[in-house]
Amino acid sequence: MITHIQGKLTEKNPTNVVIDCNGVGYHLNISLHTYSQISNQENLRLFTHLHIKEDSHTLYGFSSLSEREIFRLLISVSGIGTNIARTMLSSLTPKQVREGIAIEDVALIQSVKGIGLKTAQRVIIELKDKVLKVYDIDEGSISQSNTNKEEALSALEVLGFTKKQSDRVVDKIIAANQDANVETIIKEALKKL
Repeated sequence: MITHIQGKLTEKNPTNVVIDCNGVGYHLNISLHTYSQISNQENLRLFTHLHIKEDSHTLYGFSSLSEREIFRLLISVSGIGTNIARTMLSSLTPKQVREGIAIEDVALIQSVKGIGLKTAQRVIIELKDKVLKVYDIDEGSISQSNTNKEEALSALEVLGFTKKQSDRVVDKIIAANQDANVETIIKEALKKL
């Protein structure tokens, strides 16, 4: 019904924004991912999802079409409501959610507050084929980058760095260069640790 809202950003909070559009203020619930993408720009455009229940009409705003699509896929799963989907997109980036589903990473999905083992498994079972098809993801390339990440992390652990400390740095390196091999990841990580 309402596909996007564009107007002046009048209020910005980590969980919601208000956009003034020709004198009407629209309250949109957002994820932390969208919050991090919004600069304090005067003119803002967010893609929206209107969620209608018996007692409320709620607008959700997204910085990208892909985030909105993941949100819609998530809420199509039984047991995942709009709040849990928004929490998932606040804890993980849309790309992490997509890849987690594609490679059946139950632990990653389960790491989101409010999602138990059975719900995480249901998300993966119901959405894996859709995610692979819609985003044209090659399972081999994802598992290869995950293998490289695991090898790099274990090498850094052997060198005396904690896994928690290394994990963030390695994630940033892989995000910047998807095709990085293990050696490149370790060299870049050593520069930043």
